[in-house]
Amino acid sequence: MEMDLTRKFRLTDERDLEIKAILSTVYQALQEKGYNPINQIVGYILSEDPTYITNHNNARTLIRKVDRDELLRTLVKHYLLT
Repeated sequence: MEMDLTRKFRLTDERDLEIKAILSTVYQALQEKGYNPINQIVGYILSEDPTYITNHNNARTLIRKVDRDELLRTLVKHYLLT
């Protein structure tokens, strides 16, 4: 019996999960250092200046793995669709 079904592979779903994990780690690191995580992340997004993000727990290196446009697209998509 042959199945004639096409499987969908969604790379964007995996990337969205990776971005969420990165943002969660960055948020937690900022919180642990006593910063307002939302303000710091917004400052980073607006300016793309990595000094808005602490080095604590490698947060600055992690956030720089995500392109700012990709980060914004993911945030807006999840805000509007969930």
